[in-house]
Amino acid sequence: MTIREIANCLDARMLCGEDRMHETVTSACCSDLMSDALAFIHENAALLTGITNAHVVRTAGILDLKCVIFVRGKVPPDDVLEMAREHGLATMTVNKTMFTSAGLLYEKGLRGAPMCWPCREEAES
Repeated sequence: MTIREIANCLDARMLCGEDRMHETVTSACCSDLMSDALAFIHENAALLTGITNAHVVRTAGILDLKCVIFVRGKVPPDDVLEMAREHGLATMTVNKTMFTSAGLLYEKGLRGAPMCWPCREEAES
């Protein structure tokens, strides 16, 4: 799914990175905990979050994410958007909950990042 298709699906407003609308996103993750994002997201992904601080952009840079989707109509401060521009990160805001946004993307075929779960025996020891 391209960033343009994501924006259209969510009826999102682009905040920066309009020049990256043609790029392909291969998976998505919803998290307000950047430690979870670091643990579970793979490159070429989109992050849906309600967090609007600089840590989100730093995390996106570390993970080589394609875009960040700020849910619940949130818009980060100008300094965070400037940092996103410097990193070449597409960002958008959507007036939907994280749950609804994820559901719409899933319905259009975008899936979550594959996770490796420990087997039951390892989890109990």
